[in-house]
This record gives sequence, C-alpha cells and structure tokens, in this order.
Amino acid sequence: MGTVNFLWNLTKNYFTFGLIGLTLSDRYASIVPVGGISMSPTFNPHDDSSVRSLTRDFVVVEKLCLEKYKFSLGDVVVFSSPTNHKEKNIKRITALPGDLVSTPHYDAVVIPEGHCWVEGDNQAWSLDSRSFGPIPLGLVRGRVTHVVWPPHRFGKVERMTPKSIASF
Repeated sequence: MGTVNFLWNLTKNYFTFGLIGLTLSDRYASIVPVGGISMSPTFNPHDDSSVRSLTRDFVVVEKLCLEKYKFSLGDVVVFSSPTNHKEKNIKRITALPGDLVSTPHYDAVVIPEGHCWVEGDNQAWSLDSRSFGPIPLGLVRGRVTHVVWPPHRFGKVERMTPKSIASF
C-alpha cells in the first residue's frame, strides 16, 4: 500500500507542477530556441550546421507586453508568420503605426494602426516585412528579453533602433 500511496503523491505533485509551469509559460514567459541566421549576429552568430544543436541560441520571451500591445522601435519580437500560422518567427520591430517605411519592393508604406514593420538583422537572409508587408500586432506572441543559452552568450537583448524611419 505504501508504494501505491507514494506513486499517487508523486503523480499529483508532477501534475500540479506541470499545470503551474504551463500557466507561467503561457501567460508570463517562456524559453524558445532560435533557428536560422536571419537575426545573426544578434542570435546564432556562428551558425555552423555541424554543431547547430549545440550552439543554437535559446531566448526568454516575455508575454506581459501583450496585455496592452506596448512595443518600442528596436524590440525583438516573436510572432506567428502571416503566411503560415503554425510557424513562429523572430524579428526586430523597425516601424510602428504612423511611421513611413520605404524599401526596394514598396515605394513608401505608412504603417497602419494595429500593425508594425519587422525586419531581420541579417537582411540578406531574412524573410520579413520587406516580403509580406506590415504585420498585425495580434500576431505578436511576445518580446525577446535575454539570451540564456549557450552560457557564453548569456545576457540581455539590446534594443537597436533603425535610423531610416520618418514619422508623420
């Protein structure tokens, strides 16, 4: 009877901690891997395919910013891809509602209310707003705050603001 009691208590504890962990991950913060080189050198600066699983960056994504959709220029955000909702992307916000953006593909775009313009730091390898236009803020899943893996890259993700933005 002691073994059954032990297993029941162990199961209850794992279930309780699992629910608490899921709630924290869903509402407050989570740790996610960063794949690809579109945000290099900010993330995955040495993307060598032979050691990718050991050197891939893992980042903290805080979700409290979603309550009022308060973002700033230069924030790095995780968002659902506008072309494939199952895919998550990480890019930097380079324009907010009311900002004017010009790129080779668009003459000039005024970012509409409720949208933002995102670009990868490695523009040669980034599929971003230059390809699909402004994204709705409703697609944003959180803001990246820190790199937590690999240990030698542990630290805060700095907000870098683009220089070529004009506001109306």
